[in-house]
Amino acid sequence: MVLVYLARYNPGMDRREIIDQKIRDALTPMHLEVIDESHQHNVPDGSQSHFKLVVVSDQFEGVSLIKRHRQINVLLKQEFELGLHALALHTMTPEEWYRKGGKILATPECLGGAKPA
Repeated sequence: MVLVYLARYNPGMDRREIIDQKIRDALTPMHLEVIDESHQHNVPDGSQSHFKLVVVSDQFEGVSLIKRHRQINVLLKQEFELGLHALALHTMTPEEWYRKGGKILATPECLGGAKPA
């Protein structure tokens, strides 16, 4: 099953690139940030297990926040099955994005097992 999955995407793509492509294919966002925050957690280097997504799309118009998040989780179901552990989701319509000044809050430090300083 993993080989079929990888064939859909470039076998040289890392998890960040795959997430980026899946979101672009499904939601055609006007703005997308896929940020690997794994280095802030107590996981092996290169694990690509913790991500922050900023997705701004017209397709979120009239869709509740929980439904937006569920939609992203469904899109990335296979990534979760293959080792994705956590997503911080910031899903907005273009109007919501503009009202926030095109910015999101910084991610707080991990309190549940962050890497030692």
